[in-house]
Amino acid sequence: MKKSLIALAVLSASSVAFAASNVTLYGVVDASAVVSKAGGQDTTVSMNSGFRNGSRWGIRGVEELGNGYAVGFILEQGYNMDTGNENTAGKQFSRESKLYVQGNFGQLGFGRLGSLAGGAQSNNMLTGWALGTSYGGGSWTSIARNSGTRLDNAIAYGSPEFGGLKVSAMYSNGVVADDNGKKWSDNTHYYGIGAQYTLGGFKNSLIFEAVDNKGQADAGYSLAKSDKTAYLINLGLGYDFGTWTPMFAYQYNWQDEGVKANIFGLSAAVKLGGGTAKLGARYAFGKNDGALEGAEDKLRVWTLNAAYEYPLSKRTTAWVYGGYADGSKGLKKEYTKHMKASDAVNYNGFQFAVGMTHNF
Repeated sequence: MKKSLIALAVLSASSVAFAASNVTLYGVVDASAVVSKAGGQDTTVSMNSGFRNGSRWGIRGVEELGNGYAVGFILEQGYNMDTGNENTAGKQFSRESKLYVQGNFGQLGFGRLGSLAGGAQSNNMLTGWALGTSYGGGSWTSIARNSGTRLDNAIAYGSPEFGGLKVSAMYSNGVVADDNGKKWSDNTHYYGIGAQYTLGGFKNSLIFEAVDNKGQADAGYSLAKSDKTAYLINLGLGYDFGTWTPMFAYQYNWQDEGVKANIFGLSAAVKLGGGTAKLGARYAFGKNDGALEGAEDKLRVWTLNAAYEYPLSKRTTAWVYGGYADGSKGLKKEYTKHMKASDAVNYNGFQFAVGMTHNF
């Protein structure tokens, strides 16, 4: 009788655990050696964490409510593998902290979220660049930073797919803070809306974002020290032919008393020798609108990038990257003179990196 009662208790406990949230621990460990050289500066060699994929650990959980509805959460923290430090001081879950509900209507989430064109986290819609937001200077978001990649106090909606089409919208009530004693209009707000089309070999997206910069003039959400609203439009196109995937990306960002720039990118991912080769060329031009002290009012930058990724296993990838940038306009030494005192030179340079990424 006692054994039966014990077995019944164990079975009941197991049923309760099964009905509760299904929780998963996951993460990425990324390490590399990076050689960098910029015009007028010394060549540097450093150990780098997150050069390809940001090192992180996280917890995902979901509870099924029935009738197609569920509640879930994502808690993700970034860290520097080479030092063990957190990569954003003072934040316990710096990459994402999200609570969401989903069903036939789509998904509605709240918390610290990645922006629609930020290239990271669960709400990302960015497409059109083979190297993504990886590889240092080869990152698509490394030149145009008019919108922050991660936003506090945010709410996001993602629709269900209709014939491969999905629409998303996001708003932040204060990208840095919304409880600082100021009225609503004094907070820095983010607004974003985007559409993504994924069907067959197609993976396309069109995204519009705006950051009003009302909370602080230089919050890190634009290249210029301006409190004017910054806008960004990003178009990404790509088609998977099986052995290779050509891509095209275009971005236009503008801000009064700040940067106004057009950015074009052509890239491709090609299956080669059991791995994947990624190639990309990018060209940006525009003007700084006189907001950056010591910088030219013209902007002209082009980059060439190449990477090769080889899977050592299902979870571990070895890779190598090389990139070159030419900032013939708008990236003069006067703007980077705090790095090293020298005569004015163009900010031209290269990066070379070799590393490994493990997913768990």
